[in-house]
Amino acid sequence: MNPIPNQRQYPRRAAFFVAKYTVLEGTFQDIVGNIGAGGLFIKTKRRIAVGQPILTDFPLLEFNNTIQVAGRVVRIDSNGFAVTFTEAVSGLVRKEGHFPEIVHEGTRHRDPAAK
Repeated sequence: MNPIPNQRQYPRRAAFFVAKYTVLEGTFQDIVGNIGAGGLFIKTKRRIAVGQPILTDFPLLEFNNTIQVAGRVVRIDSNGFAVTFTEAVSGLVRKEGHFPEIVHEGTRHRDPAAK
């Protein structure tokens, strides 16, 4: 069995936050499993067709500030699907060997007065 070569222009990092996305089948929300300047992987059991356009909305640096990025579904597997962005997201470009900080569900600020 020959492994598929990595064709990514930008490296990715593990992630865990919710993204909203719109494809031909509708608009959904699922967990992002990894992300980089050139694309992301969405964890889902939905069967999304390869090659179709996708519009994603997700928080980059804070939960209340989302960005919208267009792309195309490039790969599917039993855990979800991979997306390549039409244009690289400059806020996710790896600099000096480190990824910029991105939103993570574990760092969401909660109102201490809320119970």
